[in-house]
Amino acid sequence: MRSILAACVVALGLAAPTMGATAELGDDGLHKAVWMQDTFKDLSEDLEEANAAGKRLLILIEQRGCIYCTKMHEEVFPDPEIALSLEQDYFVVQINMFGDVEVTDFDGESLAEKEMVRKWGLMFTPTMLYLPEEVAEGQSAAQAAVATVPGAFGKGTTLAMLRWVKEKSYLTEEPFQKYLARMLAAQ
Repeated sequence: MRSILAACVVALGLAAPTMGATAELGDDGLHKAVWMQDTFKDLSEDLEEANAAGKRLLILIEQRGCIYCTKMHEEVFPDPEIALSLEQDYFVVQINMFGDVEVTDFDGESLAEKEMVRKWGLMFTPTMLYLPEEVAEGQSAAQAAVATVPGAFGKGTTLAMLRWVKEKSYLTEEPFQKYLARMLAAQ
């Protein structure tokens, strides 16, 4: 009995840092969460890796000092259901809205993060680009995204969006707003 209890404590102790943990600030001033992937930011390679892991690619655009990014990392992302979905269902690549790290888009163009964000026409942080499992040749990430979510949302909306994309509900006749209303009514 003691060994079973000890095994449970160890298992819970190992799981605790990832579940509901608040992200730390990195040297670049952006939040770093355990569910974020450290990649070369070649989006075609990231998509292949996400697919191989059975996950969906999610590009998270943030900036230093963003109060809405902080809200998401302190209040929304640590929610156990959201953290679990981000960790198990998504391959999250962070892009710094004003960063200089090179990003290679699906269309083959390589630009600094800040120039790529401008190319994509994005102006708000955080912005989440949810990608399909396959991107047509010549498309950019912004063109290929199945959903683009600019701004900070509450736990319910964020969790519903994670589920909507994972379930591929964007392929159905039900738009996200009706999906969200149905999910909220079911609670």
